[in-house]
Amino acid sequence: MPECRPRARLTLLSLLVCVISFGSLLPLKEAYASVTLYPIPAEVSSSHFIVRVNGKVTPVLHAAAKYYLLNFDTSGAATVSVTADDPHFWDTGVEVRPVRLGIRPLRKGATITFTISGPVKLSITRPGKHFATSEMLFLFANPPEQSGFTAQTPGVRYYGPGVHHGSIDARSGDTIYLSGGAVIYGSLNIWKVHDVRVLGRGTIIYDGPQASDHDEGWMHKPNWHAIVMDDARNIEIDGITCITRSRTWQIQMRDSYHIGFYDVKVIGGNPSNANQDGMDWLGGGDTTVSNSFFRASDDVFAVYGNWDGYAPKLMRIPGHNVDNITIENSVLSTSISNIVRVGWPQKTFNSSNFVMRNIDVLDTGFGGCKVPFALFELWADPNGHGAHTNYTFENIRLENWYSLTQIRQRNPEIRRITFTNIWAIDGPGMVPSVLKGNVADISFEGVNTGGGQATNDADLSLKVEDGAKEPSYKEAPIDAGFAYPDGLLRPKQKITFTALGPDNPHLHYHWFFGDGSVASGHQVYHAFPDAQGTLLNGSGRFRVILHVWDDSDHQAWSWRSVVVASHLHSAVRIQSSQFIRQSRHIFDKYLYVPEPGGYTFTLLTSTNASIAIDSMEPVHSPEARAQVCGSPGDAVQATRLSVALQSGWHHVRIVRGFQIENASSAFHAPILLWEGPGIPLQVIPARAYFGSSATGRIIPTD
Repeated sequence: MPECRPRARLTLLSLLVCVISFGSLLPLKEAYASVTLYPIPAEVSSSHFIVRVNGKVTPVLHAAAKYYLLNFDTSGAATVSVTADDPHFWDTGVEVRPVRLGIRPLRKGATITFTISGPVKLSITRPGKHFATSEMLFLFANPPEQSGFTAQTPGVRYYGPGVHHGSIDARSGDTIYLSGGAVIYGSLNIWKVHDVRVLGRGTIIYDGPQASDHDEGWMHKPNWHAIVMDDARNIEIDGITCITRSRTWQIQMRDSYHIGFYDVKVIGGNPSNANQDGMDWLGGGDTTVSNSFFRASDDVFAVYGNWDGYAPKLMRIPGHNVDNITIENSVLSTSISNIVRVGWPQKTFNSSNFVMRNIDVLDTGFGGCKVPFALFELWADPNGHGAHTNYTFENIRLENWYSLTQIRQRNPEIRRITFTNIWAIDGPGMVPSVLKGNVADISFEGVNTGGGQATNDADLSLKVEDGAKEPSYKEAPIDAGFAYPDGLLRPKQKITFTALGPDNPHLHYHWFFGDGSVASGHQVYHAFPDAQGTLLNGSGRFRVILHVWDDSDHQAWSWRSVVVASHLHSAVRIQSSQFIRQSRHIFDKYLYVPEPGGYTFTLLTSTNASIAIDSMEPVHSPEARAQVCGSPGDAVQATRLSVALQSGWHHVRIVRGFQIENASSAFHAPILLWEGPGIPLQVIPARAYFGSSATGRIIPTD
């Protein structure tokens, strides 16, 4: 997604960029734009969701597993409504992402309604439903298609609306057009050819013969992936959608160069929830991926020098270099594994010059395969070899993420990995990041994982091991923190929000209040309409997001949980001799709340658990998620509770499950965080609990 930073004078191009970027509930005065809906063949049509766009009605395409999607074109603003066939489908809430768009729909029974201001790529789910078995709806509002191609256009291989069975074998010099409403069952094979263009609004559905219970998806051969390239040159893929239903890598490229993917939508869903990478390089490079959407059931992007099988002698065959990859302005999600993986413990190859920028990461995998999943994993320890240099990650917004990075390699070296302007939006990471082995020249600039910009390893929850060099830290030129009043915040009460620091005429402030409303300015006023919360789940928790940028094009994002409620829960009186329990499975203590107001507690644990405050009903953890590749135990997940509390002592009780005996303690020690008035997201310090012996105690004990 292009970034939007209003200027004093807007060119037509910059105005279009703004429209594409925000796609939220903006106060638009212009008339709604024209909308084009494409026919959905009966073979793939589903009425599980019925969508209306500016009054035009359509079913959706059943993509893979429990995933559904709709492509449509719009030249500007549109009102979108989604009606589920189950009248209670949205009873537990609804989440429209990317979070930074600030969209909260209006709900009436089985129908949700919201406004977009132009082309945008959305994922719509019920809260917490982001794994492979979840029901997910993807809406892709595209700019108007302008190729003008028809079945009579000379020199074009034209696929019209309807179902086409059989793979597409590209020839050198081909222009292949998949019109809106075209569905191709098969593969797109770009095998030892050059100068090929594939474009349109059509869809490729790959449903191959791969075994469902083990991995055959790595095989490199025609008709084995949604898109496969071998020794290809000068290839452009533009606008199409690729769906993979079987257990295989989705887009696989070997020794191919000068490749561009623009506005592609890549969706993989399979009950096995594994071995369904989004895009893989087996040697090659010179690749651009721009303005695209990926939902994978394994690594979204994987970089290898080769892959000829899992036998040790095959894994040790040296691979070819992978160089010069740019991934930008896109939305990425996976049900398992990493956003970017480089290498494997026995692989030998070199890579360089990888850039990922302006990305919304909706979901990374939870758990790990020997090592935890991450935004960026470079794992070749202990037997992999290769030099991997010049990797840059910048302007990345992390929503539902597990760890920032896992970089582990002994031979020969990892150098110059840069993380610049990384912002966690609406949640902490689950486990620490790790640098291990022959790793140096790692830098973090403007990295904020929820508690402010990181200036040291502790801020980042980073471990440096086995000879790795300490990374460098630098704060970004601008920040985006903000404050709001303590005390009870009621629905329809006017609340003052103030950006931190003096009002600077060279800084620009844009607010998203998590209820569909926006505002601009250093200090703004807002009244929340209800206590339902951003997710319409009755929590009272609204995700308030501030976007700040300056005249030099630096930017920053910040979020806070603001709790709206009808009353404050009273504090309790305790005696210093009162019995408090704590064991391996029960955490039972009193916590001092310094200021009255709304607080959100986040429990990180890998076991089934519940958390309760005072006499309120406990909140239970999500269903346990097993790790993979033989890793013991379950994945760490977050359990969140939001409540408005009076200042003083409050009883906190956590009860954890008993299925942890064979698990690594590194993955299973419970962590309790909080955030509230004047308190950014952080682990609750020991001194905040009753009876703590921690030094520097600053709270009363009676």
